[in-house]
Amino acid sequence: MNDVDVLVAGGGPVGLAAAIEARLAGLTVALVEPREGPIDKACGEGLMPGALPLLQRLGVDPAGMPLRGVSYRNASKRADHRFETGVGRGVRRTVLQSELADRASELGVRFVDGRVDGIEQDATGVSAAGVRASWLLACDGLHSGVRRTLGLDRPVRRGRRFGIRQHFEVAPWNDLIEVYWAEDAEVYVTPIAHDTVGIAMLGAQHADFDAVVRSIPELATALADAAPASTRRGAGPFRQRAARVRLGRVLLVGDASGYVDAITGEGLRLGIDQARVAVASLLGGAGYEREWRRVTRDFRVLTSGLVAAARSPLRGGIVPLAARLPRVYGAVVERLAR
Repeated sequence: MNDVDVLVAGGGPVGLAAAIEARLAGLTVALVEPREGPIDKACGEGLMPGALPLLQRLGVDPAGMPLRGVSYRNASKRADHRFETGVGRGVRRTVLQSELADRASELGVRFVDGRVDGIEQDATGVSAAGVRASWLLACDGLHSGVRRTLGLDRPVRRGRRFGIRQHFEVAPWNDLIEVYWAEDAEVYVTPIAHDTVGIAMLGAQHADFDAVVRSIPELATALADAAPASTRRGAGPFRQRAARVRLGRVLLVGDASGYVDAITGEGLRLGIDQARVAVASLLGGAGYEREWRRVTRDFRVLTSGLVAAARSPLRGGIVPLAARLPRVYGAVVERLAR
């Protein structure tokens, strides 16, 4: 006899979204997480327009700042595109997680303080963290312990990029996500409150956050008198691969299923969408592997191409090309924003 229908590993936004999705489908759910929430981690905190309807259908509508497009910039050029498909939102990760946790509690999700390390499964269920369930959704992030325990990690030897994020007390000066293309890193500026912006830097492991920010005159000026509003946090390496996204009764969801890079800033939207199709597959819908490939296809193709260009001699031409071909640039942004 199983204790619950679904066991979710990981209490971040994607794990909570998966738990809520399962409860809305009428399934009983236990969620395992060893850390007290809300859990703060390095991320861009920009929700693309396509993410908001996914959250709203879960009953969550977090407060934040409107994001109306994306601006690519370097020392001499800029390319702005305003979303045609809606408005995104800059939301502090801890705010989003708190609202998702409240919604999960309201729907009767059972929270378990523990870790999913030893996993046993058979034809009728899977056991982990002292709970037996019909299914396990592994939503435990970039460095998924479930993925590792099941032997599904695939080595990544090239393209190891990392991120650093910090918030600053300053009024947002734009309603676009600004992406500054420095020589060896990208810096993302996301407004998340009326008096706070988030600064996220993506680059090589030992890239100097302060030096990169100082090298961008607009940012150096905007942040000159701004006090830090959070501790600095890092993430990575981003490139992660899984041999497969399902093994028996275990489904890998979100970053746990593999990740290319944060360069397109749609990790949360992607993870929430994966949670949706994972639960649908448990209810007899289309196979998870096929649906996972479908909902992640644009992300994998476009992000891989952009990262390859960013790490090549073509890097310096990315912003000038976007400025010269605004329709092409806009089409790419819209494809990722939907």
